[in-house]
Amino acid sequence: MFVGRERELSVLEKCYTKQTFQMVVMYGRRRVGKTTLLSFFAQDKPALFYTAQEQSDNDNLKDFARLIAEHYGLPHGLAFESWDAAFDYLADLAADKPLLFIFDEFPYAAQANPALPSKLQIAIDHKFKDTNMCIVLCGSNQGFMESNVLGKKSPLHGRRTAQIKVEPFGYRDAARMLGNVSHDDAFRYYACIGGIPYYLAQVDPSLSLNENLRDLFFSPEGFLFGEPTMLLRQELREPALYNSILRAIAHGANKQNEIANATGIERGHLPRYLHVLMELGIVERIVPFGENPHRSRKGIYRLRDACYAFWYRFVSPVVADIESGAGDLAFRTVTPETLGEYLGHRFESVCLEWLLAEALLGKLPVNATTVGTWWGTDPKTKTQTDIDVIAASRTSGHALIGECKYRNSFNESDTVSTLLDKRHLLKDLEIDTCYLFTKNPVSITTKERDADCTRFITLSDLYE
Repeated sequence: MFVGRERELSVLEKCYTKQTFQMVVMYGRRRVGKTTLLSFFAQDKPALFYTAQEQSDNDNLKDFARLIAEHYGLPHGLAFESWDAAFDYLADLAADKPLLFIFDEFPYAAQANPALPSKLQIAIDHKFKDTNMCIVLCGSNQGFMESNVLGKKSPLHGRRTAQIKVEPFGYRDAARMLGNVSHDDAFRYYACIGGIPYYLAQVDPSLSLNENLRDLFFSPEGFLFGEPTMLLRQELREPALYNSILRAIAHGANKQNEIANATGIERGHLPRYLHVLMELGIVERIVPFGENPHRSRKGIYRLRDACYAFWYRFVSPVVADIESGAGDLAFRTVTPETLGEYLGHRFESVCLEWLLAEALLGKLPVNATTVGTWWGTDPKTKTQTDIDVIAASRTSGHALIGECKYRNSFNESDTVSTLLDKRHLLKDLEIDTCYLFTKNPVSITTKERDADCTRFITLSDLYE
């Protein structure tokens, strides 16, 4: 089932219909749905869809010739002695009619033949530029795509007319993939599996959420049992070190000195490892709202990817038990209390997603241009405190703040009172509105008493 990707499809369609040469660079992590997206886009177009493989340059060139022969009904003996000849042939085919040429997993072909980017650049400058061809270069090796295709030192630098980094689904599109599930289950799946479409496609709709989590994560045969570590091995040269970093962050080490102490990695070497994990979208660094992210010393690291966060929090400590066949027993360590605490943190991320989406639609009471979170010292009490979510306009100085409570019950009156008291913490902002995000609707009494100063948003509201 294909869902979402409206923005990406719009960019592709805009390039395709320009009737001039176009080169779109598309990249993103494995399993994120790039090939599915391109297949959906190409289904009603005259498209040549070639996927390179991890094999010799000669074999890739043979496969490319075979694809052209099959696509155009040419003799099967078609062969090219080089990529130069292949691109010349392709230019002739596109000389008098539109052609969508998708070169999927381009890094595989370029690693087998390092001269390939230069050969493609020459073809663009001398042959393709005069055709109505739309080329899409696609790859899962994000580092390669950013440096060897988009980078300033790449022969292809300056040739692209558009670039698309395909990100995991947000919580709403993830719910669309899951189909007919409750809002609470949709959130729980998203908080535990994340927004990678291929992962969400593994959910068995005939099973409960707990049964799916058990089968996917806590069985040696489960698809997500070995997936996170396998991705590290495929993408990175030192997977063991990255594994240690992710485990440390998942268990509360969120500052560089804490991560260094937990892993034994020298602090001077740690930033480059963290940078790679951030480039992959697995880890993120956040700073208190209002701080300069490049200069702030208050930045902390956390697992951005929900699948990794769940795996390193709950699966990693019991891997040996799962491999020995005690997966069902290992799954019992995921108690309602520990899972509830974990889900509470992921709920804040979903609330931030919602605020950003509402801001883009102009539906917030302030003309917000940025969202975030804040933590620091309360000058009144001299104690550490935080604000779960903030949406603000940096130009006008107006903002809203919010508290996120993913609990079945809590003291609503105290929570609203505490939230209102936090308005003084952001000295440079005028707080116009407070939001209370909750799993379930608050009581009628709370709504009536605090409606003038607080807006109440439930989990169902986030999905509707």
